[in-house]
Amino acid sequence: MGAAMRRVQVGSALSAFGIGFTVPFLYVYVAEVRDLGASAAGIVLAAFAMAALVVLPFTGRAIDRRGPLPVLLVASVVASVGALGLGLASSEPSAIAAAAVLGAGTAVLQPALATMIVWCSSPETRTRSFALQFFLQNLGLGIGGLIGGQLVDESRPDSFLRLFAIESVMFLVLAAIVLSVRMPHAPSFGEAIPGAGSRGGVRALLGHRAMVQLCGLGFVLFFACYGQFESGLSAYGVEAAGISASTLGIALAANTAMIVVAQFAVLKFVERRKRSRVIAAVGLIWAVAWIAAGYAGLGHGSQAMATAAFVSTYALFGLGEAMLSPTLAPLVADLAPAGSVGSYNSAFALVKQLALAVGPAVGGPMGAALHGPYIVTFLLFSLGITALALRLGKRLTPVQDQPSLAGSRVVMRSAPEPATAEA
Repeated sequence: MGAAMRRVQVGSALSAFGIGFTVPFLYVYVAEVRDLGASAAGIVLAAFAMAALVVLPFTGRAIDRRGPLPVLLVASVVASVGALGLGLASSEPSAIAAAAVLGAGTAVLQPALATMIVWCSSPETRTRSFALQFFLQNLGLGIGGLIGGQLVDESRPDSFLRLFAIESVMFLVLAAIVLSVRMPHAPSFGEAIPGAGSRGGVRALLGHRAMVQLCGLGFVLFFACYGQFESGLSAYGVEAAGISASTLGIALAANTAMIVVAQFAVLKFVERRKRSRVIAAVGLIWAVAWIAAGYAGLGHGSQAMATAAFVSTYALFGLGEAMLSPTLAPLVADLAPAGSVGSYNSAFALVKQLALAVGPAVGGPMGAALHGPYIVTFLLFSLGITALALRLGKRLTPVQDQPSLAGSRVVMRSAPEPATAEA
């Protein structure tokens, strides 16, 4: 791993570490500590998500025209201001405004970091690079949340200000670290330099059938998994399976632990398999996870068995996430034509954000009240992931589907059919 890649990975991990300090406590902070109520907390969380949806459509072009580094620096400063603003917010308008600023900044960070990883890696090392980023980000989030939980005191608002201040500083640390990165200009990325840009923009991307199919698959993936973690699945666990709040914490810890333990164990398996089949396998694993959740809430076993099944659900989701992290992001990069890596990363990030916005809205009420239909619906979504992944595999070139086939050759990042030809 080169020096540039190491710095990018360290900066990414530290920013996740800072985010971990506040994310688990944001709702409690707004609703109870600042005494603004549940409705205000909901609006604040919605503002955080909506800001991301607003800025992401413009992020890709900025990255491709200016390069990921200046975009990431601006986003880091914006996120830092938003985090500190939330810590100081004492009214509903100020909390909403700060959340929107923080949401906009953090939304831009991900495609910018992903593009930097693409620029700093070769097609042969890209899979491991994204797997390492996912591993370090989850580790950072987990450690940040653990430490934040020890520092916070609901009776003392200043303890929350400390958490937001730490998060704010971590964003500035990210900016300082990436500022020292000297971006390599490998021949394969010669056209994807600041100012190069690609013609066609959104129209060309929408005409790229493989990318459109990948975005559709990505929406279902994020909707059926990440979009259910803190809404539908947790509501289902409490209402149908009798899971306590502390057990929900254990289930989330099991998810993180599975990612940390399994990430590099599954990496060798993933590297030697077709990406489409790896994603298809994730759909089957998540189908088993939903069956376990169904047993926890709809079965007639003991509470201990229900708890074990419910925790297993989160662990199985973690196994699937560990398989996806070295698969999805590198595939997006390999599909992107030269000069459009930022646009493709931003488009995929936008799809993810949409799924994370729709997922809780659909899953929350179902998980709380319609227990049987909820499990059946998301079991079918998981099987749909398998079907969509196998269909996507037919659209990819052999090397895009399985980069290990390229050996020492340079992997071309163009699609089976050029995007401009399909537009």
